[in-house]
Amino acid sequence: MDFLMTVPVLIAVVGLILIVSTVKQVPQGYNWTVENFGRYTKTLTPGLHFIMPVYQKVGRKMNMMETVLDVPQQEVITKDNAMVSCDAIVFIQVIDAVSAAYEVNNLHNAIQNLSLTNIRTVVGSMDLDEVLSNRDDINARLLHVIDAATNPWGVKVTRIEIADLSPPADITEAMNRQMKAERLKRAEILTAEGDKQAAILKAEGQKQAQILEAEGRREAAFRDAEAREREAEAEAKATAMVSEAIAKGDVNAINYFLGQAYVAAFEKLATSPQQRTVIIPAEFSSIIGAIEGIKGLTGAAKEAQQGARSQGSAVPPTRTEY
Repeated sequence: MDFLMTVPVLIAVVGLILIVSTVKQVPQGYNWTVENFGRYTKTLTPGLHFIMPVYQKVGRKMNMMETVLDVPQQEVITKDNAMVSCDAIVFIQVIDAVSAAYEVNNLHNAIQNLSLTNIRTVVGSMDLDEVLSNRDDINARLLHVIDAATNPWGVKVTRIEIADLSPPADITEAMNRQMKAERLKRAEILTAEGDKQAAILKAEGQKQAQILEAEGRREAAFRDAEAREREAEAEAKATAMVSEAIAKGDVNAINYFLGQAYVAAFEKLATSPQQRTVIIPAEFSSIIGAIEGIKGLTGAAKEAQQGARSQGSAVPPTRTEY
């Protein structure tokens, strides 16, 4: 009786095992391989699938999504014998589940070691300055080499990035001193350029000022010459009129010249810086009378001089003292 009761239970358990072995649900982003007694037969894509129990089983469950692998940090000697520490990250994606499952053992470990060796090769072929300044070039070269190497494994390397490049402490200190010296050099160059530009502008300003000053002196000299020319013309006309009066026998015309010379000499005597007392001669009153006597004659000369002044705009007035 007990045996009859356990038979249905055993049948149910066996049926459940067969169902579980037969029905396979592949999640999105994965591919499963199916093996018949250990030999690959087909690939199961995401969804519900049925396989034959007992002699068929799931072989490898391959992740088809893009995966990030960390490349451990390592010490690399550059072309100029400088030691740098570098690590990287590699982005891979399985595009052929069968090749990734059966062409290489431990896919992730193989790609990590391949990345390590190629980083040493690429970085070791460059100088330290090139390594520190051409990180994009290093990434491109690594991507080309590693992608070509992993292609037979059914893996696509989408990109590789150098995460850190650290030179030794002494080299870092030397680089900092070099950078500081370079910045000081650029600052001194800029200061010198500024001083040069300031000196040029200052010289240009002085040049322009001297040119304008010379032009001003030239214009003033021209105006002075023109004024002296007009004054000489007026004086010549006045002299001509006095000469005509002398020719006619007018004695006052002669007194005009004598009085003018006398007044000029007395003016120099009175304005002398060493002269404190001016002595007026007794005959000075008679000279004044002679000058008053020729007032009418000099009036005509003044009218002629005014007519000459009206012809020129820059003629200074002729000073006549009595």
